[in-house]
Amino acid sequence: MSDDAKTDQYARQAAGWSDAAYADGDAYLAHRAALVASLGVGLARGDEVLDLACGDGGLGEHLLARGLRYTGVDSERAMVAAARERLAGRARVELGDLNTFEPDRPVAATTVFRAIYYTDDRAAFFRRAATFTERKLVFDLNPRQYRVDDVLDELTTAGFGRVELRPFFVPQTKRLPLTAIGVLQALERSGPLARIALRMRFTYLVGAVRG
Repeated sequence: MSDDAKTDQYARQAAGWSDAAYADGDAYLAHRAALVASLGVGLARGDEVLDLACGDGGLGEHLLARGLRYTGVDSERAMVAAARERLAGRARVELGDLNTFEPDRPVAATTVFRAIYYTDDRAAFFRRAATFTERKLVFDLNPRQYRVDDVLDELTTAGFGRVELRPFFVPQTKRLPLTAIGVLQALERSGPLARIALRMRFTYLVGAVRG
């Protein structure tokens, strides 16, 4: 699919994007928000999260519920409009490209989900993010698509001195009972079993800590 076709697709689907993209958006995004708050180094109430490629702001709802401040950024105008409607004045949402956007003040954490592959130059993106991210950068990474050691080297060079990888097993496209979700979350911490699962499917969440 061309970049223009993707843009058209996102524009058409902006309203209700999170509801359509996830079989159980609340479970998926709540778990993601919990890891944004805890992975690598913890965030405290009042800390600000900059969410690049924020889509319709679905993650923002769950971060706000945790007492965090939220700024969403997306390059698609329809997504920005949908996020502003969803968040209803509780957060800032701005139009911008993740390759060039810089906030007007430093933020505690920067997140990039389902979009790290849109960076023009991943290593340069990490270096730029380090200039306005005070505590950590959090993003998802497919270990079958990218060589993890290469990404870790780029993060270290950019100034992120400690990196925590956490398998993320809550499914995007299948709704499961709460008991099954609890089992999957436990498996995320199972070490060798989790690494075996990642050879076939699923992703890591990466928490890259400054300093």
